[in-house]
Amino acid sequence: MRILFVGDVVGRSGRTVVCKRLPGLISDWKLDFVVVNGENAAGGFGITEAIYRELIDAGADAITGGNHSWDRKEALVFIERAPKLLRPINFPAGTPGRGAALCETKTGAHVLVINAMGRIFMDPLDDPFAAVDRELAACPLRQGADAIVVDIHAEATSEKQTMGQFCDSRASLVVGTHTHAPTADLRVLPGGTAFMSDVGMTGDYDSVIGMAKDEPLQRFTRRIATARFEAASGPATLCAVAVETDPATGLAVRVGAVRLGGGLEQAMPAFWA
Repeated sequence: MRILFVGDVVGRSGRTVVCKRLPGLISDWKLDFVVVNGENAAGGFGITEAIYRELIDAGADAITGGNHSWDRKEALVFIERAPKLLRPINFPAGTPGRGAALCETKTGAHVLVINAMGRIFMDPLDDPFAAVDRELAACPLRQGADAIVVDIHAEATSEKQTMGQFCDSRASLVVGTHTHAPTADLRVLPGGTAFMSDVGMTGDYDSVIGMAKDEPLQRFTRRIATARFEAASGPATLCAVAVETDPATGLAVRVGAVRLGGGLEQAMPAFWA
């Protein structure tokens, strides 16, 4: 199975590059399944129902969230009628929406997508490891799902790497989101799980983590807030991770970085060229 995970889509610039490039990637690379992190898609903060539909129409099979999931209050309502939209699974019981979903591919295979949020330097949610463990036990690889993707939305690299090791041999891909800077530690772990500490953002990198530069510069250098943060609007880089799994095991056999457009060095998986 060929899976693409697209990193945090930031604002209109990020949405534009996804809508422009994703349909062609699905066709050219014969992708079976696409996950997009969309928690910053609405001006850098949250997601709306219209934007959810826009990303689904572009080819996303599942959309994950994070600490900005509820920045647009409408998400608390429309998530109940948006089966492909996830929020972190370790929110307290009774939180609207779902943190995991078993999704069907175009060929009838099933992919379990789990969205979890870390707790180091983040909101003090429930234990993400216990929550993920319950989902993996309830829907094991090759018994309940043909592939499993875990989005660990976290600040600390150590917490994200620990989640990778925790899920090794039990998930196809564990990928970190949230810090908006792609890391260079992409690899297949010893047990067969593909891992990357952070996939990076899909947005304008001539910015400060996707925000227009002036206000972050003002706040860091003068300690004064003069305006709201606004998403940078220049050409975006689509950052993603590409994974190919073994149909017999559901584990990863190949993994590669994707960086297309914008200002970063371009990259694409050689095994799909």
